[in-house]
Amino acid sequence: VHLVESGGGSVQAGGSLRLSCEASGFIYSNYCMRWFRQAPGKERERVAIIDSLGSASYADSVKGRFTISRDNAKNTLYLQMNSLRPEDTAMYYCAAGVDQGPYCANSRYWGQGTQVTVSS
Repeated sequence: VHLVESGGGSVQAGGSLRLSCEASGFIYSNYCMRWFRQAPGKERERVAIIDSLGSASYADSVKGRFTISRDNAKNTLYLQMNSLRPEDTAMYYCAAGVDQGPYCANSRYWGQGTQVTVSS
């Protein structure tokens, strides 16, 4: 199983980035996918989640600025991040948990992360 994030980088406040997460080794379309982030000295935060049917939800801190999406044909997860703020600076991780219908199971597979740095 592999989850490989890409698309991180350094941007100025107000800028945009698009993260990608390529999945392999499991039946991607059967899984809920999540984006997490963790800044130094802070707890890990779940940023967004999307289930196998494409229903998404977001942390209040990113609602209206970030959009999670998935392409099941390409086994790829995305996170479009607009209006970035310095407080969005963190390592961003994608994770996969089985979609069990009414709910998403805890994340079973994790990527290695991609760094996002937003300067003021």
